Amino acid sequence: MTMNPAKLSHLDDAQRSQMVDVGAKAITRRSAQAQAEVVFPAEVAAQLRDGNYVTRKGAVLNVANLAGVMGAKATSQLIPLCHPLALDRCHVDIAMDGDVARIVCTVSCEGRTGVEMEALTGASVAALTLYDMCKALSHDIVIREVRLLRKSGGKSDFERGEHA
Repeated sequence: MTMNPAKLSHLDDAQRSQMVDVGAKAITRRSAQAQAEVVFPAEVAAQLRDGNYVTRKGAVLNVANLAGVMGAKATSQLIPLCHPLALDRCHVDIAMDGDVARIVCTVSCEGRTGVEMEALTGASVAALTLYDMCKALSHDIVIREVRLLRKSGGKSDFERGEHA
């Protein structure tokens, strides 16, 4: 499938990368929620399910939670054309479901542009941190399905169906 680059907001008329000018947009309440999943070998997941697993680097789920918040806050430093946003809220929830750690990052702010990249980055950084903290136990850890669950505010809202 060939994309029409003229439709991409981060390209100018000469197809050069640019930061989108959001100066004329209204300031509205923006929120987004993203999810990432980390699949662990059964023996590693069993250690994480009790919620108290600590490695030499610290309490695994707590450190990953904090890393997710830090990642969301640092999005504009990591993604070149993202606008810096002052987040009003960032909540990272990590729950073990069998051998899978399900990470949900929810962010919101008052702003001129959406916060879906912040939610996606927060979930991704939390997932990468789980991998980093547990890799000494196994390299058979898989990060999968980093995806936007919902967003609101701005031009359009989005919500992923439960079975999508």
